[in-house]
Amino acid sequence: MKKRFPDYAGYERGLDGMNYKYNTTNELNHFDFAEAVIGDIQMTDGMFRAVIDNVKILPENNCNRDIRTMRTNELMLKLDNAEITCLILEGYREYDADGNLKNTYADVTVPPEQYKEKEEVLIEGTICEFKLADGLYCLVIDGTDERTYTLKVAASGDEESWNRFLEL
Repeated sequence: MKKRFPDYAGYERGLDGMNYKYNTTNELNHFDFAEAVIGDIQMTDGMFRAVIDNVKILPENNCNRDIRTMRTNELMLKLDNAEITCLILEGYREYDADGNLKNTYADVTVPPEQYKEKEEVLIEGTICEFKLADGLYCLVIDGTDERTYTLKVAASGDEESWNRFLEL
């Protein structure tokens, strides 16, 4: 079942209106998002919010009291002063049963007016990679339409919030 943000007021406190128990700021590199699943996402001018399941919390994380990797579900990721720089539908090659190349499809940059439509494809998608370099957050996501997307968001910082630590 797809989760949806109820309204903007719910973002600051959580989906259920309660405060989160654990909060970090600018600690994206202390999480492992590989194979995490996007439960919900909202991309608008100046705001990027996502609820992500199956996120690994590394031992270096400020809130992780264990000396081992833990995980959590329903992590709220907020990117501050966010601006989507691009959303790319990655290209691919198509082969026949004998391994001969049939077609090559190039990367396609999704126009901003289609971001809302693509949001639906990214919900329940799996994150392959999530990197931060020079204020540019880059997510590679396998969408539910069996296509891969690269989302680049410029932001001034990140906040991560969650309620429970779970065993791996």
